[in-house]
Amino acid sequence: MPGAAGRMSGKAISADGTVIAYDRHGSGPAVVLVHGAFTGRGHPVLAGVATGLAPWFTVYDYDRRGRGGSGDTLPYAAEREGVA
Repeated sequence: MPGAAGRMSGKAISADGTVIAYDRHGSGPAVVLVHGAFTGRGHPVLAGVATGLAPWFTVYDYDRRGRGGSGDTLPYAAEREGVA
């Protein structure tokens, strides 16, 4: 089993200047966890998935715009919710 790096929190800046908060777990090929509208990166189910995948993947778990540690840039646009 490959070694797993620990969890690291960070922030990314989107093209429109919005700060997006994320956690990174593990090491290896990247996997992005995309959660539902009413949860965030601290949700216990997603945290468990991230921990479970961390030995084999670099798992990114983020807060959507306007939630948790992420900011939002007005006016709201659904197009900016996607992961590029």
